[in-house]
Amino acid sequence: MTIYSHVVAGSNKLAFCGQDGSVAVTLKTDYVDAGGRHSPPAHTPRLRLKRRAPQSGYVDGAWWPHSMDLAAELPDLLSVLSVRLGPIGRVIYNVNEWVKTQTKLVAGGRTVRLDGYLRQPVSTIELLGLNSGKILLLVIPPHVDAAKAHAIMMAAAGPSNASTVEDLLRASAAEVDPQASAQT
Repeated sequence: MTIYSHVVAGSNKLAFCGQDGSVAVTLKTDYVDAGGRHSPPAHTPRLRLKRRAPQSGYVDGAWWPHSMDLAAELPDLLSVLSVRLGPIGRVIYNVNEWVKTQTKLVAGGRTVRLDGYLRQPVSTIELLGLNSGKILLLVIPPHVDAAKAHAIMMAAAGPSNASTVEDLLRASAAEVDPQASAQT
């Protein structure tokens, strides 16, 4: 796995970019809290996003959490994504895929609604900003092998990739393990 990092000249940003130009994570030291400042993540989430551009494809990137405990995983993800979305007010997830959790979470000094639905597409999570922005992420289960997770994240963040979640999971598995495509 090759990840390039660089400090953006004239700013306090540290960007991690893949060879294809997609952004893995952008960290800033001037995070905004509830009063307009971001709060930094305690741990950098395993996240890969498409570049900011007109929407292309089904998902805006992929997230590989460390566990299926949404309340434990979200604070760091919200911290990083608030750089792109601004304040995040709501997270929508498939209730069958996560450990039962509360309906609200305080992160970065702000209360965020956690809405679990049976009809939320499988293997996705949607984050809604208070400024009308949204990000739909493919969620890679924590137990997935690192090589397969990396392949899925790279595919999901591809700027012209318009694949569905199911196709991303299936195709990426075949890239890592050619035997997987023969079995499907």
